Amino acid sequence: MIRICDMLFSLLALVALLPLFIVIACILRFTGEGEVFFRQRRVGANGAYFSILKFATMLKDSPNMGTGTITLDRDPRILPVGHVLRRTKINELPQLWNVFIGDMSLIGPRPQTNECFDAFSTSAKQQLVTVRPGLSGVGSIIFRSEEKMLSSSSASENAEIYSGQIMRYKGEVEAWYVENQSLGLYFLLIFLTVWYVVNPNTNAIHSCIKTLPKAPPDIEALIRSAS
Repeated sequence: MIRICDMLFSLLALVALLPLFIVIACILRFTGEGEVFFRQRRVGANGAYFSILKFATMLKDSPNMGTGTITLDRDPRILPVGHVLRRTKINELPQLWNVFIGDMSLIGPRPQTNECFDAFSTSAKQQLVTVRPGLSGVGSIIFRSEEKMLSSSSASENAEIYSGQIMRYKGEVEAWYVENQSLGLYFLLIFLTVWYVVNPNTNAIHSCIKTLPKAPPDIEALIRSAS
C-alpha cells in the first residue's frame, strides 16, 4: 500500500511542481557552474546503490574540498542560489523522481553515502537496508538543521561529532522507524514534514511521537541550539 501511495503522490507532485522545476533549472543553468542537477551514489534497499537526484547547490568538486561530505551552515562551497534552495529544502525535490521509479519512498531512513552509512552500528545497518530510504522521515525531521549543529566547531571536531555522536543517534531513530513503520506513521510523518517547512522552530515530532529514542544530552543540546 505504501508503494502505491509513493507512486501516486510523487507523480502528482512532479506534475504540480514542473513549472517550478523549469524556473529553477533555468536559474541554475545560467548561474554558478551551470549545473542543474547533482547526482551521488547512496546506499539503498538491500544494500544496493542508486543515484540520488538533487538540484545542484554546491561546487562540483565540493566532496574533495573543505569538510568533504559534511556541509556546514554558510559553507563557502555553497553557490549563491544554493543557499535559498537548501534553506527551503527545494533542492531535495528532484528526489520525487527517485521515489516514483522505486529507488526511494516518501518516508524512510535518509539515504546515506557509503562513508556515512559505515558510521552506523552494525545492527542499525542491517535494519536500514530492509526498507527503501526516504525523501523525509524521522531522522530527516530531527536533524533538519544539521548544518547549523556543526557550524561552530572546527573541521576535526565536526568529523568526530558527525561520525560519532550524531550518526549514532541518527542510526537509533532510523532503526526505530523500521521497527515501527506503518501506514499511519507514514502519513503522520508526511504531515510533520510539511508542518516543519511551515513552522521550522516547532517541536511537533516529539509531541506527536512519544516513543522515539531519547537523545543523549549532548545531542539534545546540539538540536536545541540549531532550532
